[in-house]
Amino acid sequence: MSLSAELERALHYPLGDELPAPGRAISLAPGVKWVRMPLPFALDHINLWLLRDRFQGREGWTVVDCCIDRPESRALWEQVFEHELEGLPVVRVVVTHMHPDHIGLAHWLCERWQAPLWISGTDFQAARYACEVVNSFGGDRLAAYFRSHGMLDEGDLEQVRNRKNYYSGLVPAVPPSYARLIDGMQLTIGGQAWRCVAGYGHAPEHMALYREGSPAATGEGAPTAAGEAPNILISGDMVLPRISTNVSVYEMEPEADSLTLFLDSIDRFKPLPENTLVLPSHGRPFKGLHTRIQQLHDHHRDRLAEVVQAAHARPVSAYDMLPVLFKRPLDLHQTTFALGESVAHLHRLWHGGQLARTRDAAGIWRFAPV
Repeated sequence: MSLSAELERALHYPLGDELPAPGRAISLAPGVKWVRMPLPFALDHINLWLLRDRFQGREGWTVVDCCIDRPESRALWEQVFEHELEGLPVVRVVVTHMHPDHIGLAHWLCERWQAPLWISGTDFQAARYACEVVNSFGGDRLAAYFRSHGMLDEGDLEQVRNRKNYYSGLVPAVPPSYARLIDGMQLTIGGQAWRCVAGYGHAPEHMALYREGSPAATGEGAPTAAGEAPNILISGDMVLPRISTNVSVYEMEPEADSLTLFLDSIDRFKPLPENTLVLPSHGRPFKGLHTRIQQLHDHHRDRLAEVVQAAHARPVSAYDMLPVLFKRPLDLHQTTFALGESVAHLHRLWHGGQLARTRDAAGIWRFAPV
């Protein structure tokens, strides 16, 4: 049995292999529906959530996350509107964070339904900036940054330089106004309290949502019995069941210790009940939150140990660490994410005093034991 399969067996998937059909939803609990839409990337789908709501005197639905903006996504949303909203409108749009698959269609949903956007202040501003700045997520500055961490292939660097509209191609607009989500605030949705839990390292100010359920809803079978409300965590990208969240350092914050921020953030979910039904942005809803948090810590502990071992052999760059951290071939799109994650691992060790950082004669950052 592979390690990934063994780890997955430690979690419980209440719906087994069942997935929502395109343009349709699966009911997970009273007033909570699961929608799944495809993405044209290696990570080929995103989960979206419908929460029955009453907001400012209007009966309807709150949408959590949106998918990227492309015709296929809009068409699937139209099917959801027709079949899953029970004749009611969307009354607000909640976005967990500013990455394109989460906020891409927020502008369209908000305008179509005259519904407000709810998001953290930091991620709203980051999304507006990324949408409006031509060289965001590409261009000369990112190419120079990647070169400083060991990417020397001129063909790859030229592709990065030419990727000047990556974000705006997936997020053509961001709503002009928003309501701010703040860590610890209680967001009332459908008469029930959902608590915002801020997370860092993956996005500037990611917001997960937790709702405490009824005491009886603690079973490990179906997600909930009729009329029961389970403990639910909409975890966004902070806790995923099959893959580790991308945690990267990029040119806008080049000295960041993103991995430490991420690991500290997921520990903030430990006080939640183990039987919590976790609704992740990728993968299937699962139970076993504490187990998965420990798995993520173990994963990064092992990768960090491999990086330290490699650095003891010779001073290393982040690019040198790609085959150490990623045991599979990577295309350039995947490499740009992987390189940011490699820097994050090196920076945790550097900020933690285990590695020293110096810049060599070629301008490459090298890491070696202190």
